[in-house]
Amino acid sequence: MRPTSSVPAIRLSDYKQPEFWIETVDLHFKLHPTQTRVRSKIVFKGNTDRTDGPHDLRLHGQDLKLLSASINGTALKPDEILLDAEGLTIPADLVPQGGFLWEAEVETNPQANTSLNGLYMSNGMYCTQCEAEGFRKITYYLDRPDVMAVFTVAIDGDAPVLLSNGNNLGDGKWHDPWPKPAYLFALVAGDLVSHDDHFTTMNGREVDLQIFVRPGDEDKCAYAMDSLKRSMRWDETEYGREYDLNLFMIVAVDDFNMGAMENKGLNIFNSKYVLASPETATDRDYELIEGIIAHEYFHNWTGNRITCRDWFQLCLKEGLTVFRDQQFSGDARSHAVNRIENVLQLRARQFREDAGPLAHPVRPTEYIEINNFYTATVYEKGAEVIGMLRTLVGADNYRKALDLYFERHDGQACTIEDWIKTFEDACQMDLSQFALWYAQAGTPRITVTEDFAGDTLTLTFTQTNPDTPGQTDKKPQVVPIRTGFLAADGTEAAPEQTLVLNAGVQSFEINGLLDKPTLSLLRGFSAPVVLDRQITNAERAFLLTHDTDPFNQWESGRAYALNLLQDMVVADAPVDAAFPKAMQAVATNDALDPAFRALVLSLPSEDALAQAIFESGTAPDPDKIYAARQNLAKAVATELAGDLPDLYGALATPGPYTPEADPAGKRSLRGAVLSLISHLEPDCASAKAQFAAADNMTEQLSALATLIRHNQGGDAVQAFYNQWAADRLVIDKWFTVQVSSAPADSAVEVAKALTEHKDFDWKNPNRYRSLVAGFAMMNPAGFHRKDGAGYEFFGDWLIKLDPVNPQTTARMCGGFETWRRYDPARQQMMRAQLQRIADLPNLSKDTAEIVGKILN
Repeated sequence: MRPTSSVPAIRLSDYKQPEFWIETVDLHFKLHPTQTRVRSKIVFKGNTDRTDGPHDLRLHGQDLKLLSASINGTALKPDEILLDAEGLTIPADLVPQGGFLWEAEVETNPQANTSLNGLYMSNGMYCTQCEAEGFRKITYYLDRPDVMAVFTVAIDGDAPVLLSNGNNLGDGKWHDPWPKPAYLFALVAGDLVSHDDHFTTMNGREVDLQIFVRPGDEDKCAYAMDSLKRSMRWDETEYGREYDLNLFMIVAVDDFNMGAMENKGLNIFNSKYVLASPETATDRDYELIEGIIAHEYFHNWTGNRITCRDWFQLCLKEGLTVFRDQQFSGDARSHAVNRIENVLQLRARQFREDAGPLAHPVRPTEYIEINNFYTATVYEKGAEVIGMLRTLVGADNYRKALDLYFERHDGQACTIEDWIKTFEDACQMDLSQFALWYAQAGTPRITVTEDFAGDTLTLTFTQTNPDTPGQTDKKPQVVPIRTGFLAADGTEAAPEQTLVLNAGVQSFEINGLLDKPTLSLLRGFSAPVVLDRQITNAERAFLLTHDTDPFNQWESGRAYALNLLQDMVVADAPVDAAFPKAMQAVATNDALDPAFRALVLSLPSEDALAQAIFESGTAPDPDKIYAARQNLAKAVATELAGDLPDLYGALATPGPYTPEADPAGKRSLRGAVLSLISHLEPDCASAKAQFAAADNMTEQLSALATLIRHNQGGDAVQAFYNQWAADRLVIDKWFTVQVSSAPADSAVEVAKALTEHKDFDWKNPNRYRSLVAGFAMMNPAGFHRKDGAGYEFFGDWLIKLDPVNPQTTARMCGGFETWRRYDPARQQMMRAQLQRIADLPNLSKDTAEIVGKILN
């Protein structure tokens, strides 16, 4: 095994300000696919806070050919420049310590840059990705987020469209008046067309809006543009934030490691999060486009105008901006449904991370490769911390604190301490204990006991935080627990309270109760914790029927299903007849939001069930888990057999497709009903009919997945491909639906065959993820097949990708992070694949860090 210590760790405690600051940057690009030249003029000034000089000039740089360099117009000789693989150094005696003009010219090869960081080519288009440390692949620079400068850019090239940050000066020249760190730099050049609109800000300024896409895609931009305009207005009304340039641009790129990037005034997006039409995009695609457009736009203030002092503060911009985009999506659609979906994602990704070898605090204290810390903990748990803070201080104080934050720190590179101090000052409260949420890894577990005497209910909570890598003996954290009290008739027996747990063991008394109520604990999932309580399935069924909090209503049904499925897997228990009846009551209750009903009918995932079984002390059996879910779904279908046909028909959405929440919710429930019907139809006639008649991608893909799952997909799979062969994003879906829905005994063979398909371009991150990740992370029973073929397939493809795209490879390695959960035979096979990867002689540091942590 290659230990992670083979590469020095970067530590938060070692932070120092740079020896020099940068005031202005002038860049001139002469674009060429293999020999792009970049001339830089950079005005440095000395850092008067650093009194330990004189200082060398140390600049970051990777994969660059230095052609010339000078200081204050005097050319530097080759022996005066110390070059290495990570940058260059100019000795202090050649560097004017008070300030100077640095000029350099470098050459770089965009076509050979398969890492998709820095300047690279995507199907003939020049593109950049500079977060976190990609700018050093463009020119020599102080590539760190606390160094902010004003950029002016000139681009020479044959492409008809030449774009960079800021305001357009014409003839390929751009100027961004707002100081920014290098990670926010962007350049795009190619044969592009724009979908144009405009926006009038709250103070009457006119802003031009442009979405650039490849010719032929311009008719798929309308929803992205609408989402952008709604995001801009929402940020004004909810946060008082007005856009600050004359132009806002989005570019859709096919080859992109991330979802999108918030470069100042020039957001670069993965095409799948921009392009949409009813025929080619699902309802989920529309939701993601809306949310990600909003997220990247909101970064203009929470990330760009106020940025991070160092990469350890990544959650300062990402957690806050995720919380903001979640608020926006809730306002745009359904807060209840949005909250449930966010928690499902948190539990699936972040709780899994917290429970394994990749656990780390929301603000890490050290890293080897920063790209490995763009994690669910930083993003999703970071957002949960913001939500808890808002709960604790109240909505009005939250807005007051944010106003102060923007006023106090505009134009600065900040820390979590700056953020916390702003809230302490605005709200006049001590948040030192709350700050532990940023410092301690792991998911706290909360247990509760109840004692009712007279008219008083006493609740005693105990919190523990399990050990995580490098952290033991953790301190109690502040946990807001929204609590409801339900009477026997389902009404509220007392007003809801937010109980603030801030000790290891703490009791609360609720007085004036006539009878012992049924508790509705952790309403709205008010803290990212695991709640352990003694509760019967009858109480869960009562809460599912009567709870006035939508999240806890759903949570009760999910917990009921999870408890029942555990018994079915571990103890071979039969289906509890009460559960299908409870599902019938929800499914047929027209007073409930269809999207909510669809979520209730969706059983806990195979991965969630595996984790629950593991935590109970038993090694989960993926085959039994799959069978139990199928059996329970069939039992629900049988109970609902008399209702399903009418329900399915009533949920049809006649007329032209629209992606709004109401029809999308009906389609979601209709898809859940179709899935149940398929358990009762040996030939899947309803799914075949829906596939043939569908006029939108949501219903066509739902039907196709159902057919594949029941071994009825042959003709439909080919028909789908024939229909959509020319649409690259739909063909991504075609790959994913096959490997994710294939029966476990054939999934590996399906995946292997698809890697031979002429449309499988494994160097394109979207296509690679659609097949390889679609199999390993969306088909647990197939991936964990007893013969280990799934593990070998996954390991082979990680090994193949690492030399080409280390960042994507490292993220994908998380598919193996739960290897210790399973039986010894499966553990041995997964460990063998991890060891194969770790033993590679030229393994990237990105992948080495992740694999080393998983193995250790």
